[in-house]
Amino acid sequence: MQNGANVKKTKRTISWTSAIIYFVISLIINSLGNVLTLVTSAKIHPAFLGSAYWTAAENNLGYAVLGDGKWVLFWAFFGLGMLITVLNSILVGKWSWSRVIGNAAFLGPFSLLINYFNGIVTNWLPDAKGTVMVVLYVLLNFVGVSFIAIAISIYQRVNIALHPADDLMQILRFKYCKGNAATAMWFSYIPPTIMAIIAIIITHEFNNFGIGTIFAFLFQGGITGLADRHIFKSLKHQAIDVGSVK
Repeated sequence: MQNGANVKKTKRTISWTSAIIYFVISLIINSLGNVLTLVTSAKIHPAFLGSAYWTAAENNLGYAVLGDGKWVLFWAFFGLGMLITVLNSILVGKWSWSRVIGNAAFLGPFSLLINYFNGIVTNWLPDAKGTVMVVLYVLLNFVGVSFIAIAISIYQRVNIALHPADDLMQILRFKYCKGNAATAMWFSYIPPTIMAIIAIIITHEFNNFGIGTIFAFLFQGGITGLADRHIFKSLKHQAIDVGSVK
């Protein structure tokens, strides 16, 4: 791994105050989007709607390796996330403690906001009864995926703290995929696919993958690319250290 001397980083063009405001907005949108996918899936059936792609894979592997316990999801998401952080450093070509700390720091407020919104949305949305309600919840699930994609667009451009999976997608996007968000997103799904395969081998079960998961797989990256151009148009990618950004 390189010492980082030959790895270029673009300059920041916005103030830290603006960056923090953008980041907080994106974190709220992302948390709400994840909760919409989780709650609507639970209100119908997890096997029908499913979770976001990374969420489903990490959830399955966590239960496969660690079993059913109070802290299984915490260790699954945090532990696997940190492994992806190591992969990110290898792909960039240098070890950066700021990247590691930023990846780890993202998970704290993100988890707290998900817990907060989960209680509100769960109580607000009734159980899905009838075809109309099922269709409505499917659409809300897709809205949740779109919220996640928009949030990723915002906090990737701000680039002060990222979820390890989104950091991976950004590295692939600008170093290997010529800035194409959709292509990078599909490549970034290789690790969770491997996780899911390992979980299936261990448990012989296939859980948390459904219509919502397929929608996320096909369109989340494309929506992120659209959001780059249409949501907060003046916000450009900040401090990218994996190649030049047009």
